[in-house]
Amino acid sequence: MALSDTQTGSGNNGNETDKVEAGRDPSTGENADNVLSVRGITVGFGSKTVLQDLDLDVRRGEVLGFVGGSGTGKSVLMRTILGLTPKRAGTISVFGHDLSTATPKERRAIERRWGVLFQQGALFSSLTVKQNIQVPMREHLKLSPQLMDELATLKLELVGLPQDAADKFPSELSGGMVKRASLARALALDPDLVFLDEPTSGLDPIGAAAFDSLIANLSSTLGLTVYMVTHDLDSLHSICNRIAVLGKKRVLAIGTLDDMMQNDDPWIKSYFRGERALRRA
Repeated sequence: MALSDTQTGSGNNGNETDKVEAGRDPSTGENADNVLSVRGITVGFGSKTVLQDLDLDVRRGEVLGFVGGSGTGKSVLMRTILGLTPKRAGTISVFGHDLSTATPKERRAIERRWGVLFQQGALFSSLTVKQNIQVPMREHLKLSPQLMDELATLKLELVGLPQDAADKFPSELSGGMVKRASLARALALDPDLVFLDEPTSGLDPIGAAAFDSLIANLSSTLGLTVYMVTHDLDSLHSICNRIAVLGKKRVLAIGTLDDMMQNDDPWIKSYFRGERALRRA
């Protein structure tokens, strides 16, 4: 059964429920405002089940922070959505299309509409920053070298990198520059949905705050939907519209930061109202 805001503490009233029902796609029954819908996902490795009967919705235009304890499966879920890790059961719909039944052509079209920033950036070490940004263009588009160079320049500007970074290799970049270069690659095809896996991990507080501001600005100006796996309390406070909490192999709760602060689940309470969180305040 899918999680609703009422079940997780957001407290929708009847009028809001009517709006959701009115916004459903008649062909799929899904809420038309959901860019991503996960239903009944089960994932495991050998005899170990990591995720079981998990449901999750990501709304159009929001920044969703996805949190959970170490080893609970946050990155596993993201990789499953992307098709990098196989699922044992469940459905994943992106932009209203069930990925399990999509044809190769449909799947390719869907993948053109999302971008991914993996942990540690995952830039190709043998390619320059410019060449890394151009990888999605070469895979999905047929463009002249000159046009790809121009587009790569635009993406560098978009993420706040200097132009002289274009011809540098990843090993020549600082940690913050690697993150920005990886984000530029994720934005190469002007996606509607961006997946970020621990984007501020390894950054100093100033660099992390600057990266949060960048994400917020890009989401606002480009209308991006952002699915962000994170453990950074500052990111959750500053840029996330909603937060989903993973635990016990499923989504324990989803809602606003205020909802999380009022939730009495022991792990959620410890995470958002524990000693470290209170020191932050």
